[in-house]
Amino acid sequence: MIDRDSPVTEEELHAFVDGELPADRQEAVAAWLSAHPEQAALVAAWRAQAESIRARYGAVAQEPVPDRFTLDRLMRQGRASGGRSWAALAAAAAVVAFLVGGGTGWVARGATAAAPNGFDAFTADALDAYKLYVVEVRHPVEVPGSERPHMTQWLSKRLGAELRIPDLQSIGLKLVGGRLLPGPTGAAAFYMYEGPSGERFTIYCAKAVSPETALRFKEGQRVAAFYWVDDKVAYAVSGPADRDQLEKVAKTVYEQVDRSGAKRS
Repeated sequence: MIDRDSPVTEEELHAFVDGELPADRQEAVAAWLSAHPEQAALVAAWRAQAESIRARYGAVAQEPVPDRFTLDRLMRQGRASGGRSWAALAAAAAVVAFLVGGGTGWVARGATAAAPNGFDAFTADALDAYKLYVVEVRHPVEVPGSERPHMTQWLSKRLGAELRIPDLQSIGLKLVGGRLLPGPTGAAAFYMYEGPSGERFTIYCAKAVSPETALRFKEGQRVAAFYWVDDKVAYAVSGPADRDQLEKVAKTVYEQVDRSGAKRS
């Protein structure tokens, strides 16, 4: 019997995508993914990206090596140029052989392995911004919430995307204001909200190159974030590490962004 909740490592997920997972683990990983839809969606995105790379560059593996890069020719040139140059040329020959012969698969693997890193950096930036400004009393934001139209226009222009600042009063959160921050792909917008008990939540958003994603969760020490990408804009909603409460805030933001009908560049 397969344990659907048995630990599955990230390395196994990449091997599953690349078709390199041992046969005795394939069924277990597939069963684990069926019980973890967020990870299954991520694996599907990795597989689509790998297939896209193979479709674009896979033909390179079938092309003959150009004469100037053949090993015999490089070695002859190396012997004529001296030992040090020969060693460099031999190394270059090995690299060429790798790239032309078997490199395409590893390019795809590298791309899939790197896929979550962009999200990791984005979410880390969002959590860092949350921890930095949530404790501020006098200067938590640059523009107060009372200037919502100005803030929307200003931050939309700086990000190059038509933004919409969610209204969270229905769940008891008042807009404190916002500010402009540096982000992983350029400018980032940062909005802060406060509840009746003083608890604070923030929204961090920036232009993204990744495809659209569903909500994902990342937890740190006493803080956490839900993050996703919608129409080339990445969002992270950060707050105290109460998953249920944070998910309620994130879903409210997600629904407003998704239903806004804004056309982003």
